[in-house]
Amino acid sequence: MVNVVVADDELPAVEELAFLLGKDSRIGTIHRASSGAEALRALEQHPVDALFLDIHMPALSGLDIARVISRFARPPAVVFVTADEDRALEAFDLRAVDYLLKPVRVERLAESVRRISELMDGPPAAPEVITVDQGGVSRMIRRDEVRYVQAQGDYARLHTVAASYLIRIPLNDLERQWARSGFLRTHRSYLVAMDQVRKVRISAGRASLFVGDAELPVSRRHLPDVREKLEATRLRPGH
Repeated sequence: MVNVVVADDELPAVEELAFLLGKDSRIGTIHRASSGAEALRALEQHPVDALFLDIHMPALSGLDIARVISRFARPPAVVFVTADEDRALEAFDLRAVDYLLKPVRVERLAESVRRISELMDGPPAAPEVITVDQGGVSRMIRRDEVRYVQAQGDYARLHTVAASYLIRIPLNDLERQWARSGFLRTHRSYLVAMDQVRKVRISAGRASLFVGDAELPVSRRHLPDVREKLEATRLRPGH
């Protein structure tokens, strides 16, 4: 079970996030804090595995708290929860596990809890971070946030839960670089994170994969590789 602190200077935001976390069976005790000082006191008084921190709080901000606990021998995981899209670089510099934008989506929150649980089981290798340019602003996207990649000429479009991002890397190059990270070429135009596939359909000789709300085609050429991967993960095609 993951014991957490939820810290936000706006009480409704604390209660909403605590409510959503309470619906996740992986979450244990939830401590509420309406300031950075209260969050630090909760750390002193209780065993805490992770903090969900608003960035903008009076006196001690979420970033300030993350800097403080980074000096701990065994710091708890940190997830920033904010309406501010422009502090992601600072967040990842402080080794944040995740960066959630308000209003928090249940699916993204569950992904944050999954990452925390993995850290508690044993820290994995640091995920690759890709720099993308969006409207002249550079953003950091973790590779494990990418569900699938779509070819667009000499570019590739990375699709995440929250948005999509265009990068100047051909799909063939990403296929080689990301093969060991669970990405499989399923079509000349698609590279898919196979652990994100929730359903498979094979009908009338045509195959497709469902990733989130998207239905992605599988070409005849790539179908044998897809079948082999699905057999290995025991995800059975539906007809």
